[in-house]
Amino acid sequence: MWLPALEIIGFDILVNRINYCCGAESDKADYAVTMDSIRRNLHSSWTVDSDPFKTNQLGHPYQGSMYYGFARSAGFNFWESMGYAIGGSALWEIAGETTKPSRNDMVSTGIGGTFLGESLYRMASLVLEKGGGMNPFWRETTAALVSPATAFNRHLQGRGPDTVFSSRGAEYYSRLQLGVMGNVHNTSGNSTASVRNEVQADFALDYGMPGKDGYAYRRPFDYFAFQATATTANFFENVMTRGLLAGRDYKEGKDYRGIWGLYGSYDYISPQTFRISSTALSLGTTGQWRHDPWVVQGTAMAGLGYAAVGTINSADPAVDRDYHYGVAPQALVAARAIFGDRSSLDLTLREYFVSDVGNRGGHDNIARADIAYTWRIEKQHAVTLKYLWNRRDAHYPDIGNRGQTRSTFGIFYTLLGQDRFGTVDWH
Repeated sequence: MWLPALEIIGFDILVNRINYCCGAESDKADYAVTMDSIRRNLHSSWTVDSDPFKTNQLGHPYQGSMYYGFARSAGFNFWESMGYAIGGSALWEIAGETTKPSRNDMVSTGIGGTFLGESLYRMASLVLEKGGGMNPFWRETTAALVSPATAFNRHLQGRGPDTVFSSRGAEYYSRLQLGVMGNVHNTSGNSTASVRNEVQADFALDYGMPGKDGYAYRRPFDYFAFQATATTANFFENVMTRGLLAGRDYKEGKDYRGIWGLYGSYDYISPQTFRISSTALSLGTTGQWRHDPWVVQGTAMAGLGYAAVGTINSADPAVDRDYHYGVAPQALVAARAIFGDRSSLDLTLREYFVSDVGNRGGHDNIARADIAYTWRIEKQHAVTLKYLWNRRDAHYPDIGNRGQTRSTFGIFYTLLGQDRFGTVDWH
């Protein structure tokens, strides 16, 4: 009980000191914490802060994943570790900064950090358990990069086999891609940010895919999907994860198996000219239809989130403020058609309707389509052609209608995690 609590306190002190010593001179006052500032925050009303978008929507969820990872790798279950993440977030809001505590950070750090943290924890454990052909040194190093909190506690616990979380034989499929994306169409709207060509590195993992005989969905995130894309244009184009929190598996005839239930998701998407981040709960289903040699896998979800959205590098920030918060009904449809062991076609559609933005009576509607065709060249080596389309339609009574569209096309070298593109076999 006390170990993760002490680790979270120590981590918060470390982050506070780094921000104070290495941050901008104008921000030092925000981290000059005293007993007076702590008492003031304890009695202050909670607000919505205006920290930079990446700080609130990417930095804070990662900070929350560290809180979560300290507890999870110390032996606590998903829900107990979420409590530590929420508690760590509250501690930071009151004693980590001098600014008033913000409720938006509690969502992104405590809840978004939990969803991100469980994905990172399981991926690090999968590396330690399966190895991926790496020797022990690189296995430990890779796992530490994925989840530093897990590596820290494994070091304290002696790195024994009982410190590795078991996947229970979960079916998983990973893809690592490196390539170039070029601009096809760009309507930047009020944004001054645009890079025509960019180099991208993309990693994606599907874990616990339905269909395997004997695999049960008893714990949150026994199924999850994770994707992160780094880019030379703006560092991260996306970080996204979704996982089954509670549900069950089902069968339809001999050709279809699936799961359904309540999913939790964290999304960060930044296609240069605008950006959106959402932490959400959704009802949905994931399944696989198999009629050899053809296989179709897919997920459909619809739910409600708390989102932040806005323009990047606005030409008129006084009118079009950096970003805004709102309640966000949202939906996702993802499908993969697998053609034997030779190729696959992936399609993912997302939509977010961010309503009552900043209490201004406006709204944002954001749609995203990701289409990729992968052709296996030899063994685990493949080539992927990808088309990515993003569209934002915004309306506010004070600034009127705003539209931003960006579409790109690219070619990637793809390292596949296994044969048959993640097809799950059953008897």
